[in-house]
Amino acid sequence: MFCARRVFRCFKTLERWGDRITGAAGPYFVGLAVILISTGVVCFFDVIARDLSYPLISIPICILIATNLLAHYFYVCTVRPGFIDAPPAEAGKSILWAKGHADRGKGKGRIRRLTALGGSSGVEWSTELRITPASLTQCRRCGLQRPERTHHCKICNRCVLKYDHHCPVSLLILWINQCVGLHNERHFVLFMVYLVLATFCFSILGYPHLMDSLGLYYKPWVYNVPEIAFALTYVLAVVLCLAVGIMLLYHLYSISNGETAVEAQDHTEYRDRAKRRQEEFVNSYDLGRMKNLQLFFNIGENGYPLYTLFFPFRIMPYTDGRAWARREGYDKHHGVRAGEELTDEEEEEEEQ
Repeated sequence: MFCARRVFRCFKTLERWGDRITGAAGPYFVGLAVILISTGVVCFFDVIARDLSYPLISIPICILIATNLLAHYFYVCTVRPGFIDAPPAEAGKSILWAKGHADRGKGKGRIRRLTALGGSSGVEWSTELRITPASLTQCRRCGLQRPERTHHCKICNRCVLKYDHHCPVSLLILWINQCVGLHNERHFVLFMVYLVLATFCFSILGYPHLMDSLGLYYKPWVYNVPEIAFALTYVLAVVLCLAVGIMLLYHLYSISNGETAVEAQDHTEYRDRAKRRQEEFVNSYDLGRMKNLQLFFNIGENGYPLYTLFFPFRIMPYTDGRAWARREGYDKHHGVRAGEELTDEEEEEEEQ
């Protein structure tokens, strides 16, 4: 993707400036984000929802969207991204955790589970996927052995499994005050999906009420929310719908290519190097757009049911980050020679 490097550098710039601006105040900004999101929800149900057609159908759908929005934001802020020095994550048993197909008696024994692999942490998988143990390198910053796709976050000062980016403060309310990694990346993307969907509905359905709040229709304002509060919330909703929508499209594009934000930048560099040698770079994690999306959200016959995309359940990723699904015939990326792999230090030098 031609703009991958620019987008990644934008993320890194937001990380640095966000960390400098927020610092220890990160949790307070998360609280501010909760207030802004909650204000939008209150404005919608107090003003817009009253005039919706077919309320028996539309109101439950709106409640479901709002529940997903709030739940996935809670998850992305509280679920640890997957630190390399943390104990292995395990699925919970509460009602917040979805049951996979195997747990429901469908395709027994075929669901991918985190388990021991040759004496080390790994995965159990179906024969439909070719999964190989990740290669290990030593982090120059913390000295720990880490599997591939792991990067050291200089803000958290820890190595994160399948590191995407650190998100302290960006795009007005995308404040999660931690890294996006293996265990919370799904919640991050679904939060953006439902935020874009919610703000889009607010922007379209709330336009007549915006005119009312500005006094252009000369209709009495009969709602509990003040006119100025609704107008400001409407403007914020439009801005977020456009800004987060662009960010969401970039992330979905990267996911469909089997890449994280870091890897999208790295792979652009690898493609350039391979092209100069008249070779072709092949991403070994890229199994095709549909399969990449299925693995990311861990849905399908060997994962979790499709309804986990529409209800805010917790699920485990298809791997623990120490083994990865690869394209048939590839144990590593094609077109990258020994010693050319980019390190965290080299990526930081390129940003400056």
